[in-house]
Amino acid sequence: MTDAPQTPALFAPREPIFPRRVTGPFRRLKWWIMGVTLGIYYLLPWLRWDRGPNLPDQAVLADLAGRRFFFFWIEIWPHEFYFIAGLLIMAGLGLFLFTSALGRVWCGYTCPQTVWTDLFILVERWIEGDRNARLRLWKAPWDARKWRLRITKWAVWLLIAVATGGAWVFYFTDAPRLAVDLVTGQAASVAYASIGVLTATTFIFGGFMREQVCNYMCPWPRIQATMMDADTITVAYRDWRGEPRGKHRKGARAAATTGTATAYDTGQANALPKDAATANLGDCIDCMACVNVCPAGIDIRDGQQMECITCALCIDACDEVMDKIGKPRGLIDYLALSDAPRERAGQPPIPVWKHVLRPRTLLYTAMWGAIGLGLMFALFIRSDIELTVSPVRNPTFVTQSDGSIRNIYDVRLRNKSGDDRDFRMSLTADTPLRIDLQGSETLSVNVPADSTKLQRVYVTARPQDPAATRDRTPLRLWVEDTETGDRASSSTTFNGKATP
Repeated sequence: MTDAPQTPALFAPREPIFPRRVTGPFRRLKWWIMGVTLGIYYLLPWLRWDRGPNLPDQAVLADLAGRRFFFFWIEIWPHEFYFIAGLLIMAGLGLFLFTSALGRVWCGYTCPQTVWTDLFILVERWIEGDRNARLRLWKAPWDARKWRLRITKWAVWLLIAVATGGAWVFYFTDAPRLAVDLVTGQAASVAYASIGVLTATTFIFGGFMREQVCNYMCPWPRIQATMMDADTITVAYRDWRGEPRGKHRKGARAAATTGTATAYDTGQANALPKDAATANLGDCIDCMACVNVCPAGIDIRDGQQMECITCALCIDACDEVMDKIGKPRGLIDYLALSDAPRERAGQPPIPVWKHVLRPRTLLYTAMWGAIGLGLMFALFIRSDIELTVSPVRNPTFVTQSDGSIRNIYDVRLRNKSGDDRDFRMSLTADTPLRIDLQGSETLSVNVPADSTKLQRVYVTARPQDPAATRDRTPLRLWVEDTETGDRASSSTTFNGKATP
């Protein structure tokens, strides 16, 4: 009786990745970007910006209760959400632009998942040691030392995660007041729930899932293929210079023969004489330094891969090894794949600016700039006074005892300034219609600072006016700030009693 064949597993268990510490210009750049981005994230809610006595003084605030967004001197109202939409479109176009020109630089340097993962790995290295020490600890049994190191690491991770979740909620209400309420237990339950969710996700994503978030949860690694082409400058391995790879021996000559190359390709280099087996080697000594520093655990020498976030740490590691063995830097480097045939033939690569300034990137830049200029234009021409007019439809008009026709409108006046203002309402100068305000004997209405006020307005046409006998007559209502003279208007229609 034979055993039934076992079905092979469809998924392999995750192999933990323990990146080795590396130094170099790209690693220093990542440290600077981490410091700047985390500093902005954690400290920005605490910056103050004086907007006057009637407005919040937090520099950046998403005031959900007041339905407004404050960014330093800019105030965005709900009806101006097109500013936020425009910024989101610009962010998307910027991502397309940088990916087309430089690959996944967003993922490698500024993505929150990358930044917090780098921070968690830094804490892990401080507590448990560098790569080899962490590997030994991973394989070691659970003794007192392992528990102590793990609990210490997890505790620091948890503090970072709590600070991350706490900083996020500070963007939605006054930060100092909320901090006191959180400590004293008087904050709203939604604040504690938000901090709890963000703490858990930061702790799990940055501490345990790491590259799995990029590989399985984020859609961008799969979308990036449509944004990149052979002219995109990305991290790559110069295989024409590094292959065949192998351990270099002192005294090996740099002469190459077809026979030794064939022997290396077929895996039979051990059958060759010692000098012949080392004379044909490329610059790559197969030290695995590029693999050991990779936070995604891939081998860049295998070519372009979805998992690569182009963090360039493999460049730093390889350049360090090249310096030690006396070889030129750049075996792994930022380069365009279209330059490979030229470099392989010994020709100089195409200038970088020609790779960057090509039709696709120029189109993205033009679109990005056009939207940005449009938003700036809309921002600077907007007035501190606005109105919206809504005709009352039930009934569409009222016939008074003297035969005149009255229409009723609900006018919402918006005062964006920091002081109370008196607004005077009127109609277009050449119209014979009469305007009246409910609850006011004058045509002025006081609107509190940085708020809106709903005012009911009556517009009346005398029996002899043409508007009284027409079905619909165009009408424009005006409002003027009596202090500054600023004006705004809104068009609507006057409904008359059409004669058969």
